[in-house]
Amino acid sequence: MENSNGFSDLKIVDFGTTVTAPCATRVFADYGATVIKVESIAHVDGLRTNPPFKDGKSGLNRSGYFSNYNAGKYSLSLNLNKPKAVEIAKRLAKWADVVVEAFRPGIIKKWGFTYEDLKKVKPDIIMVSSNMLGQNGPHCQLRGYGAHGSAVAGWGLALGWPDRSATAPFGAYTDGISLRYLAIAILAALEYRRRTGKGQYIDNSQVECSIQFMSPWILDYCANQRLIQRQGNRDPDGAPHGAYRCQGEDRW
Repeated sequence: MENSNGFSDLKIVDFGTTVTAPCATRVFADYGATVIKVESIAHVDGLRTNPPFKDGKSGLNRSGYFSNYNAGKYSLSLNLNKPKAVEIAKRLAKWADVVVEAFRPGIIKKWGFTYEDLKKVKPDIIMVSSNMLGQNGPHCQLRGYGAHGSAVAGWGLALGWPDRSATAPFGAYTDGISLRYLAIAILAALEYRRRTGKGQYIDNSQVECSIQFMSPWILDYCANQRLIQRQGNRDPDGAPHGAYRCQGEDRW
């Protein structure tokens, strides 16, 4: 789908919410893809309620946060609890090259909107499911955002002061990591389809993506049985690295 005009021939339907899926699909919109963002007025994307707001006034269409992550997309409202809306969604899937969803595991099965369902209307469709813990496993039904995912992945073990409780990374850290893996996975699937004519299903676990960034600590434990310890502002590989007193009252 990539050509001299970027991704101008690529068509994506984005059922994702908040950060990971919308940011990943925005990458393609930035390079010319036609991306349709689908929501329901009954369950709007929570990012619409996050500041900053235009002119300081809150509103579903005034969030700069939401507008940034969904720039360059078309917008459509569909309540997929309605059979007619599911029919429309399947027509969109037939039109699209890629369908992205970020619902809790089992929700799309209830709607008849799984990868197997969509293959019947578009045999070479690429479908992506992105959520905190993937589609399988004992904890897959746990719902959460990036802060929860960071804790589940184990980031708190490494961050903070050694004599205090664990500290979570700033912001929705797993979102910032997993969106990049997701964009690359979509690219790989498009290349695979270009070579084989076949689509595929991508199960994107945001926690598993973020664990990749802990690889040095994991390898150190596996090879040397050293468990990462919280060190405040120190760094074992950087010097000087920390918070240092400066001239003046409480200056650092």
